[in-house]
Amino acid sequence: MGKQTKLDMLIQGSVQSNDFQSVLERKDATEVLSDLVDGQVYSQIKGFPVAGKQSILSLSVPPLYTASPNPFIKEWIESTSSKEKSEEAYYRDAFSADVSEGKNDPVYNVHTYHTKVPHKALMRYILHYTEPGDIVFDGFAGTGMTGVAAQLCGDQREIESLGFKVLDGYVKDNSGETISKFGARYAILADLSPTATFIAHNYCNLSENRDFAAEALDVVDRVEEELQWLYNSGGRKVVSAVWSDVFLCPNCNAEILFWDMVQGGADIQKPFACPSCRSMVGKSESKKAGVSKLERPFEVKFDRNLNEVVSLPKFVMVEQTIGRGQTKSKVSVSPADYLNFVQKFNDIHWPKVPTNKFMPGRQTNKLINGSGISYICHMYTPRALFAYATLWEQQLTSPQKTAMFRFCLSAINNYISRKQGYFGGGGGVNGTLFTPSIHLERNVFDVLRRKIKAIQKVRGTGHRTTIVSTQSATDLRNIPDNTIDYIFTDPPFGESIQYSELNSFVEAWLGVHTRPEEDCVLNYVHKKDHGFYGEKMAQVFAEYARILKPGRWITIEFHNSQNSVWTAIQQAVESARLLVADVRLLDKQQRSFNAVNRAGAVNQDLVISAYKPRTSFEQRFREGEGQPASAIEFVREYLSILSPSSMNFKGKLELIPERTRFVLFDRMVAYHLVHNARIPLTAAEFYNMLNAQFMERDGMYFLPDQAAKYDAIRVRTEVEQLSLFIRDERTAVQWVRNQLSLAPQTLGELTPKFLQELREWDSHETRLELRDLLNENFILGEDGRWRVPDPNSTKDLELLKQKALLKIFERYVKSKGTLKVFRKEAVLEGFRLAWQTKQYSVIVQVSNKIPQKLLQEIPELLQFCEIARDYAPVTDQLEFQWDSNDIQ
Repeated sequence: MGKQTKLDMLIQGSVQSNDFQSVLERKDATEVLSDLVDGQVYSQIKGFPVAGKQSILSLSVPPLYTASPNPFIKEWIESTSSKEKSEEAYYRDAFSADVSEGKNDPVYNVHTYHTKVPHKALMRYILHYTEPGDIVFDGFAGTGMTGVAAQLCGDQREIESLGFKVLDGYVKDNSGETISKFGARYAILADLSPTATFIAHNYCNLSENRDFAAEALDVVDRVEEELQWLYNSGGRKVVSAVWSDVFLCPNCNAEILFWDMVQGGADIQKPFACPSCRSMVGKSESKKAGVSKLERPFEVKFDRNLNEVVSLPKFVMVEQTIGRGQTKSKVSVSPADYLNFVQKFNDIHWPKVPTNKFMPGRQTNKLINGSGISYICHMYTPRALFAYATLWEQQLTSPQKTAMFRFCLSAINNYISRKQGYFGGGGGVNGTLFTPSIHLERNVFDVLRRKIKAIQKVRGTGHRTTIVSTQSATDLRNIPDNTIDYIFTDPPFGESIQYSELNSFVEAWLGVHTRPEEDCVLNYVHKKDHGFYGEKMAQVFAEYARILKPGRWITIEFHNSQNSVWTAIQQAVESARLLVADVRLLDKQQRSFNAVNRAGAVNQDLVISAYKPRTSFEQRFREGEGQPASAIEFVREYLSILSPSSMNFKGKLELIPERTRFVLFDRMVAYHLVHNARIPLTAAEFYNMLNAQFMERDGMYFLPDQAAKYDAIRVRTEVEQLSLFIRDERTAVQWVRNQLSLAPQTLGELTPKFLQELREWDSHETRLELRDLLNENFILGEDGRWRVPDPNSTKDLELLKQKALLKIFERYVKSKGTLKVFRKEAVLEGFRLAWQTKQYSVIVQVSNKIPQKLLQEIPELLQFCEIARDYAPVTDQLEFQWDSNDIQ
């Protein structure tokens, strides 16, 4: 046996642990965790689950997985840390390739979840930003794909499946260029949901359970033999069954078996004629079409598991499929046969089943009101519930194997519950608790057996290098400052997925529950609005910035196209003093129900790359704070982290928006704002500084060495023209600049092209005529053609425009009522000057005139407003004080 590492000793419980207060003499990791669960300090960490002590201990496998905040992380980091690299020694630019990875991968398909990022997509980011031995963190870990990806960076076959090669310890692309060093990375996975962390722990343990499948299949066979009566009909095995809702005709009160309508050829998505009275009925009312809404008959009965009388909508078994292969046949179930079937479950001793009610919520209320199901145990047919509960009680020969067995059971939950429809869609509608009117009941033993065999075929997820914690990402006090080398995070995206509600389905079986008030989602039932969501995201990214090492990267995947939610993410990133360096696409090649159907859903997910500035830069910034030097230092640092070039899928150079002057100015302003620093340059001064200090190429700015690299590529590569839709003043100015950079043009030449590119102008933006845009931003030559002003002319032109914008802003300050339509550039210019002159009340008062829903969608304005509120005195000041000297 080789020499034990400190991590090996930690796993075996032979080193000391810290309980945040004092160092304990370790006897056993479980004993230490038990002591901590009893303590007030530990249980006050945000996201501590709703559960009794024994439930937490039973689910945990300390020190590498705890169903509560993991107290062993600090020691684990110390055990894994290799020789510390200096900040200056580490350098990566932003990952600048769009990633497309499908979900049809055996590892990915081991377990379903509401949202998942393919591990192969994650591997590309981890390989780019880290080296073997580095620590990766994911605070919204879900099923643990970040941990799987980190581990598989040490698996040569998996690396080669990405199209790379492993040579002499390095990962290389097809051209022979080195991508990264070969080897596994460490990962810390955290999630608020006990369901998620339970799945993540077992996902990362797949390679550690080589002999699991044989034992698990034996257990399934044994339980099936003990319960052979359960799936038996006339001596033949029941493979599946069909169940149907029963409705009432509101006109004649006759019962309508929905299955009969299907068998009769009715399109159940459309109204149909009642078989008894021939009136038109359907699931929704239409007075215009003369359609009455179907009603539900209820059955009152005593539920032995709940030990109470319940009233449930009528739901009956109508058909069973029995036998196998050539002998398989479908047999109708008569009402008498159905009653005999139900009676079986009234006369036997039941295994323990969850008796929890679904919590009130957005998705749960739809279930309760739509299907009449309030208790989790009613999400199953009696037979499926009996089989599933019996299997959950099984103990294998080790805690790890028992956990893996229950991992498999949780993986099939949707497939054997009433979520499973007869007309396809394995596991039902993703992201919901919808129960269809026609349910396909699968044989639980068959489904579980297939899942275990599928896991048996998976090569594994690499040697275990992850540690898992159940807690909120808003409170990571158990992770020390500046210890994480890279963060990948996939935060909740607004209202689309209600994680705590959906996960309560499995957590009822685990016995450990999400603390719903900590769930970072929009939810009107729980009174969680955009303010709540924005505050939670700000707390999360503040913690991310604290634990991330200076000079290191964070990648944020973002799914939602709601402007207000997108703005909240941007605000959270910038308020944490992280620099957004790149926004790319991640195409997962599949979409959930809510993503497909919600208004504003997008085809592809955004991936944002952000960077924590190095300590040396922060020091230089503070030394020159509020002076032009701080702006120069900021741009120099920011440009240094951007990729010199970016290729699109056509192999052409594409414009990097982050290198354009508008974006650079916005980033500079935002960085000064979050540091409560004076903005040192006006827009005109800033643009002149860019031209004087940096190298301009194709409308982008570079450091000298970057410009040389870009020029070398530019010579042999065609540049893709920027596709820019005109939707507001800023995009209009940029479009005209791009056109005039190609050649001077007259108003007549520009107008038809301008109108062709003009998309729907933002409804809140004052719409400007092309002539006005030209007069304010460009130079008219003697030949009647408009030109981009040279650097010497730019300053005077910008000053004139600035004064004009400030006069418009002054009108907004004096105006009464709501600003529903306004010139955003004028408000921004006014906010910048008000900030410079410490007229914070002016910023707040003008912000209050803008509809709050609209303000939430304009990040440039919202950031000024939120920071100004912290400094604004309580005052009725409505005057905006400024003169020409303020803008020199």
